[in-house]
Amino acid sequence: MIKKLFQKIHSGFFPRTDSKIPEVINRVMADELTFLDHKPLLELHEAVRECEKAGIEGILIEAGCAAGGSAIVMASAKSKGRSLHLHDVFGMIPEPSEKDGPDVHERYQVIRSGQAEGTETKPYYGYRPDLLEEVKASFRRYGLHPEEHKISLVPGLFADTINGTEKVALAHLDGDWYESVMVCLERIGPRLSSGGRLIIDDYDAWSGCRRAVDDYLREREGLFFIERRSRLHLIRF
Repeated sequence: MIKKLFQKIHSGFFPRTDSKIPEVINRVMADELTFLDHKPLLELHEAVRECEKAGIEGILIEAGCAAGGSAIVMASAKSKGRSLHLHDVFGMIPEPSEKDGPDVHERYQVIRSGQAEGTETKPYYGYRPDLLEEVKASFRRYGLHPEEHKISLVPGLFADTINGTEKVALAHLDGDWYESVMVCLERIGPRLSSGGRLIIDDYDAWSGCRRAVDDYLREREGLFFIERRSRLHLIRF
């Protein structure tokens, strides 16, 4: 049964390079609500759509929503009745640990010094005075009123807010550093439904994220199918 479900989910559902880009993706990019480009946003959109088509049980999670662009893409792809939980500090990113490499610590010093670049017309999201309200306003502007579409914005550290026992259909993890990513893997991984997926945003970007994922998988051989797209995908058998 699990094998049949897996085959259904992985029968080439990810978009070809000539796939039509949903308008919401063009909009969030034009509105400078994300640093992601078309390809990962399209894959994220289609992954959520496939959860709906395949009837994968569980909520959706985004851990690290920044200005909200990828979260809006997820919300636009899900059914109105499926819950989406968005976790973020909605402010300055937490400090990395000794388990993160020099690349991470150098990047954090740039952010902490106030020198991190934002988008073309907007400052880096971690420097904005009320990012939480800004993200809520963006959802409303897109016609995705949180209270009507079962969207929960949860401020705080992942270690303090990612809890619960609900099944998870899909989680987009954008935690950057080792500890943040590991908390997500340990708290969300066991809750994934069969065929559910973790999309790891920073595996190829930051050493801490990569080390966290590698450490997590080393102890869980045979639990996930690993798929390489524009981002790393872990699918629960």
